[in-house]
Amino acid sequence: MNYAAFAIDLDGTLLVGDEVPEVNRQAVQAASQAGIRVLIATARWAQFAVRLGEDLGIQDPVIACSGAQVFDPAGPGDVYDKRLPAAFAKALYAICNAERCIATVTLGDEVEIKMDGRPDARHLAPEMRWSVELQLDQSDLPRVAAIQGSRCVRRIRCELQDAFSEQVNILDSIGPTGKTILAITSREATKGAALAQACSHMGIEPSQVVAFGDAENDLDMFRIAGASVAMGQADDATKAAATFVSKANTEGGVAHAIWRLLEQGM
Repeated sequence: MNYAAFAIDLDGTLLVGDEVPEVNRQAVQAASQAGIRVLIATARWAQFAVRLGEDLGIQDPVIACSGAQVFDPAGPGDVYDKRLPAAFAKALYAICNAERCIATVTLGDEVEIKMDGRPDARHLAPEMRWSVELQLDQSDLPRVAAIQGSRCVRRIRCELQDAFSEQVNILDSIGPTGKTILAITSREATKGAALAQACSHMGIEPSQVVAFGDAENDLDMFRIAGASVAMGQADDATKAAATFVSKANTEGGVAHAIWRLLEQGM
């Protein structure tokens, strides 16, 4: 089958740390030059994904915030925008503020990071702001919260997961350092739902997409895509859900799969 688009996760998939390995860069650019749309699909925020796309020479819609947002940099901007429920956000903030953790919450135009100790400003993107305590703004609820810290994560799982199971998704994701983080979105916000919205916006079917990923929050994207690629270091459940298991992200897994697709299909 000739695919119209690739939807590619970032951390643990396209990226190694914060960098795109040269083999992946060349493969993504070859796919784009062959007429395949390349959608970045990430738990990170839209501004980061758009800058990365510009660096790669692509300007296709991005699926950001673990599926809570679809943003088209070529216009009209937001195509899809789902926020965490206010009651959940209030309870989440209370736990994060009481515990030692790193909590990154993506709002409308800003990304707030709560951590003990001021981070080096040189390591913060322009849209990021640091705080020692999260403050809830009812008019600008988070799209996604990414939480690191074992005690904080345990409390969220124990105290909030069942109570808010019909309203939120609490899923494992892979962070920039390769560690597992908790990615929390509204129930409506999944990478699969966001991919369906992005496809509708672009005038293609999800069956024309190959999804690339490495973790639990990529599985909804795998389910609706025409084919899916798991990275070699992914957990067993992610591998089992994929059409094809590639090499690890540190071994150019995205490039390996793209060249295979361009040359012979999946």
